[in-house]
Amino acid sequence: MKPEQLVDEAIAIATRAGNRIREIYLAGDFERVVKSDNTPVTSADLAANQIILDGLKALTPHIPILSEEAADIPLSERADWPCYWLVDPLDGTGEFIAGSGDFSVIIALVEHNRPVMGVVYVPMTGVCYYAVAGLGAYKRSGGMEVRITSRQIDGASEPSLRLAVSRRQDPQSVLKLFHQPRHCELVVMGGAALKSCLVAEGRADCYVRVGPTGEWDTGAAQIIIEEAGGQLMDIELQPLSYNERDTFENPNFIVVGSPNLEWDKILIGE
Repeated sequence: MKPEQLVDEAIAIATRAGNRIREIYLAGDFERVVKSDNTPVTSADLAANQIILDGLKALTPHIPILSEEAADIPLSERADWPCYWLVDPLDGTGEFIAGSGDFSVIIALVEHNRPVMGVVYVPMTGVCYYAVAGLGAYKRSGGMEVRITSRQIDGASEPSLRLAVSRRQDPQSVLKLFHQPRHCELVVMGGAALKSCLVAEGRADCYVRVGPTGEWDTGAAQIIIEEAGGQLMDIELQPLSYNERDTFENPNFIVVGSPNLEWDKILIGE
């Protein structure tokens, strides 16, 4: 089946998982443990993960699934996968625990090391961002669907940037990466995928991630931002690739809405 034939069911699966996360969040009754990589996981992560695994296995039993909560698959086994599902059942577990509501369900379809379809569902608002390669990026909210595009900037006429940052992040840790006196307006949001979607829909111009993330954090966001007219790139300004290394850890990356800007000159040290 083609990605466009799978996207509606992927959205439905993400919605079911998101509804379960929302139930657990509102009840305030969840278990929390720390994984071996020192990141938290909750009973909401695990419940959502099971819903997604069951749904995707029923939808496409022939397509393997790689999830953050079931990632113990060696490269020797997955290197030959031409296509697979890439899942983060709860992106923003820290936000979930803190009670901010800025968390999402992520499902991406990857073919030949590149995302070709992505879904980001926000349980606390019911908003869903999605994209299919070659068919654009969209936002569903309140029973309506609109095509989204990133903000294209003329560097000569627009001296300021809207920068997406985390709630608990020191803005200076990001601002110091940019040449001054370029003015940066801060747009605060939790969760890597949600900040990327802010760029995709033009509410932010840039999101710089310095620190650990996994491939499941960026797969859906990458195809959404690309279809919206932007790019998700490493610090060498190259698109991220998937399922090519023993580790799932991403390099530091930048999400930009306007690829025509000279980002190699905007970023310090380039």
